[in-house]
Amino acid sequence: MPKRYPEEFRRKVLDLVAAGRPIAQIAADLGVGDQTIYGWRKQELIDTGQLPGLNRAEQAGLAAANKRIRELETELRS
Repeated sequence: MPKRYPEEFRRKVLDLVAAGRPIAQIAADLGVGDQTIYGWRKQELIDTGQLPGLNRAEQAGLAAANKRIRELETELRS
């Protein structure tokens, strides 16, 4: 299971990226995988409408809807 980082930590990392620091350097300095940082940056671009895709709120809503569907399917089988 992937490691979870606090939102405040992610924000600080993304601020370093925005300031122009190389992602590889940030990753090495903070012990975070560079692909993790690239993923955070991509999600931030989606959340701000700069890239197409589901923002975090939409992802959460979709996950909740899928969970409810599974619950209802389980009830139907009972």
